[in-house]
Order: sequence, then structure tokens, then C-alpha cells
Amino acid sequence: MTKSKKTWAEKLAAGKPPHVVVLEKPFAGVAAGQRLAIASPQAVQDFVRAVPVGQTRTVAQMRKALATHLKADACCPTTSSIFLRIVAEAALEDIAAGRKPAQVTPFWRVVDHKSPLAKKLSCGPDFVLHMRDLEVGAAASAQAEEALGGFGG
Repeated sequence: MTKSKKTWAEKLAAGKPPHVVVLEKPFAGVAAGQRLAIASPQAVQDFVRAVPVGQTRTVAQMRKALATHLKADACCPTTSSIFLRIVAEAALEDIAAGRKPAQVTPFWRVVDHKSPLAKKLSCGPDFVLHMRDLEVGAAASAQAEEALGGFGG
């Protein structure tokens, strides 16, 4: 009997809780003896969901915020990128199942369309860029309307 492959949503749900390790030897620019945060898919998802509409964050900003939240010196770049992909692909599964992009985790606010990760995603970099452009346009329209006090121009 063959084992069926987990969906991205199952991988997201099955993630271990975030934790911190003290490095015995240097790793990814973090010195031995420093505290390295190992996030979780859920922690990455929570970060992504907190990015306001029309704004973006870099993966480096995400890692710094996760490290600070977990009281560590740094956040593992390898696992955080893997977890960001899990979050993105789970959102794409939801879109494929009929949910609207506004109803899923907006991974495009953190995944740069020029990044290697965007090229690996099942949607490709063009979708990421398209969603970023849509949100920036929507945020600008909302700000313009607010500045006009609700009176269209």
C-alpha cells in the first residue's frame, strides 16, 4: 500500500511549534552560542496575515520579527523559507478549491516575485506580481477616497 502525499494544507497543520536552539557551531551567519529561532508554518502564516493590504515585507524582515518574537538572536533562513512556501502553496490550494484570493493568506505580501521562491511556487512569479500590483492599486484607491472624505473625485 502506498502512502498518499500530504497536501500543503496538511503540511501547514502538521508543523511543530516554534522553538529556539542554542547553536553549538556557527550556522548561516549566526555564531556558536547564539540563540536560533526555528519558526513554524503557523508562525510564518501569522506573520504574513499581519502584513497590511498594499504593503510588503521582505523575508529578512519576517525572519527578524520571528526571531524577536521568540527571543532569539536570529531565525533559521532555511526553515523559514520552507515554511513560507508551505503557507503559499496552502493558500494556492485554497484558491484552486474556489476561495477568492482575499480569503486566503496573502503570501504575495512577503514573497518577492523576483525571488527563487516565487519561481518554485505552483503559481509562478507572475501571479505574485499581479497580486502585489492589485493590492497596491486598491490601497492607493482607498487612501485617495479617504483623503477626499468619501466624495469621489
